[in-house]
Amino acid sequence: MRVPLAVLASAVVLSCVPVPAAHAVSVAVVAYECTVKGTNERQDVSIDVELTVPSQAAVGTQMTIGWRGAYSTGAELIAPATGMEGDITMYAYAGISGITGLTSATGVAPVGTVIPGEPIPIPETTVDLKTMPTKDGTGQVRPAAINFGLRPQEPLIECEVKDEGGLTRYPLTVGNGGSSSPSPDDSTDDTTEDADDSTQDTDTTDNSVSTVTTTTTETPSGGVDTGAGGLAGPDGRAVMATGLVIVLAALTGLRLRLRGLRRRPT
Repeated sequence: MRVPLAVLASAVVLSCVPVPAAHAVSVAVVAYECTVKGTNERQDVSIDVELTVPSQAAVGTQMTIGWRGAYSTGAELIAPATGMEGDITMYAYAGISGITGLTSATGVAPVGTVIPGEPIPIPETTVDLKTMPTKDGTGQVRPAAINFGLRPQEPLIECEVKDEGGLTRYPLTVGNGGSSSPSPDDSTDDTTEDADDSTQDTDTTDNSVSTVTTTTTETPSGGVDTGAGGLAGPDGRAVMATGLVIVLAALTGLRLRLRGLRRRPT
């Protein structure tokens, strides 16, 4: 079967298009100072950390940074002699700088049973550190703190990076994608201004209606609605009644007079 040249050409072009890939980077050694809460015991710990930074990220879309670690030989984190009861969890962080509103990514991984006086296990699988950008820009990613405990806000052991300035930083680009939205402060201000404008318009309309209502002319009972007719003088119906009585009296007198003239002898 022959394949058209156009199809072959399209396949070659598609195969040459680079596919975006994440940047897998290895940090040889990250030095931590770990503090046991309660006893204030301090330990120096070294961990080889591998970060997997996405090559592309978008505003409003959750992104994931992979974290994978292993102790350097002889520099493990030793569990306190008093023990750590319960299902201990590791909370890993990556620091992000250079992009407004984006400072860190957080991941959670179970550690399991911790034996007093023994190294606290580190997850052998990749831990997903998640965050969501709200602004576009170009920034940098670096390893950050790791904590151990039952809850993220109440760690039993806190491990802070000893030499943050000496860490290698890795690029991160967040694209706009046309999906960015105004900041909460901006949207709040616009809403407030619109609300004030609508209130002013309503007040103007109400005042106009009120003015028209107060100029309506009052007509007294029995009067005629002709401007001030009801209040200008005597009632016209009384005048008409008096005139009618006079006319009837005149007609009656005239009729009697005619009858008297008819009865006189010729």
